[in-house]
Amino acid sequence: MSLLQRLQGEQGKHDLNQKKQKIVAEKTVIAEEPFKELKRKIHDKLLEELGSEPLTDESTENEDEIRKLIESILNGEEEPLTRQQKESIIEDMLAEINGFGPINALLKDDEISEVMVNHAKQVYVERRGKLELAPAQFRDDAHVMRVIEKIVSPLGRRIDESSPMVDARLPDGSRVNAIIPPLAIKGPCITIRKFSKDPFQIEDLIRFGTLTEKMAKFLEAAVKARLNIVVSGGTGSGKTTTLNVLSSFIPADERIVTIEDAAELQLRQDHVITLETRPANIEGKGAITMRDLVRNSLRMRPDRIVVGEVRSGEALDMLQAMNTGHDGSLTTGHANSPRDMLARLETMVLMAGMDLPVRAIREQIASAIDLIVQQNRMKDGSRKITHITEVLGMEGDIITLQDIFVYKQQGKDADGRVIGRFQPTGIVPKSLETIQSFGIPIGTELFQFH
Repeated sequence: MSLLQRLQGEQGKHDLNQKKQKIVAEKTVIAEEPFKELKRKIHDKLLEELGSEPLTDESTENEDEIRKLIESILNGEEEPLTRQQKESIIEDMLAEINGFGPINALLKDDEISEVMVNHAKQVYVERRGKLELAPAQFRDDAHVMRVIEKIVSPLGRRIDESSPMVDARLPDGSRVNAIIPPLAIKGPCITIRKFSKDPFQIEDLIRFGTLTEKMAKFLEAAVKARLNIVVSGGTGSGKTTTLNVLSSFIPADERIVTIEDAAELQLRQDHVITLETRPANIEGKGAITMRDLVRNSLRMRPDRIVVGEVRSGEALDMLQAMNTGHDGSLTTGHANSPRDMLARLETMVLMAGMDLPVRAIREQIASAIDLIVQQNRMKDGSRKITHITEVLGMEGDIITLQDIFVYKQQGKDADGRVIGRFQPTGIVPKSLETIQSFGIPIGTELFQFH
């Protein structure tokens, strides 16, 4: 056989394989989206009847009305459908109209903590700390865009080519980030960090293995004794959850002001003022930044300031607040270790545009921050507080730190779960005297190394 014949034969096989793959793909799409055209037709008719897509919460008063509308449309269709098929279509359409389409069921699943729409045909979820591909799919990019619009419109936010990124939240408080083409190459992308209906308590974190009872006792005492605490960690390490738990230790008779980009803290105290940043309008004006809100909060007679996350110049205002009588402030920041967190704070202060010498910035940080709580997401998906570190002060030009509690990883078990242990370092914190002065009964035995 000549080389030309062999090449033609290989090309023929390649073409045949491509055709087979195309047929399989088409069958898969059909299997994944049954009654696609019928659903599109019902959706159009519903919009005609309803005028717009309502975005409501779990207690949807108009659900029965919409269900009856869908049933009447289905009864008028010539296509024969079983009762089970009809019910499936009704549930899908209710999710489309009153919820968030294909991802609605994922958002209702309590085991899922994060929903990630990479593009119309690919949705991942985080379940018990592990990522997995979900069976949900959108019809096309326009379908994803409609869900994004549904999320951002009620909040007065917008997303289009001139403003292709947006942070928002769902009615239940879940945090949403959306980014669209031309920035997202494969199509509109949605990331939803779900909001826990019942905020975790410290007992839950102990049960999950995030920290020990001794660590919890020390952190509770530190909050009650008005120490300034920064929770540090990477993305998805559980910083906000820990901040929420720490905030729950603030006495109920104190006035708390919370400041966030997208409000998600769930404080149970009565006297809480929740502030949220605002993006610029269509003309690029009217933005209210974290810095603006931190400054404004100082005029609101706060006993405590809780900043969801410091990312930029607001760090300077936060440190100044901590240094001028607003003790007991709490915040989070992105960093991989307590020492990294200090370096990040230095950088953020410089982002405020103040021409300060590095030593002056470090002195501000050293006198403002009392504790750094470092939290990491381990390889098995679990979250651990790996360090509770005390900021001691300055030694020359360096901020000195000492670890009070640490987590020592010792390996993995047969199932891939991380094995390790939390242990006190044996160092008694300098802040113990402050804690005891508040009448909090904590002794040195809490910090003894075993």
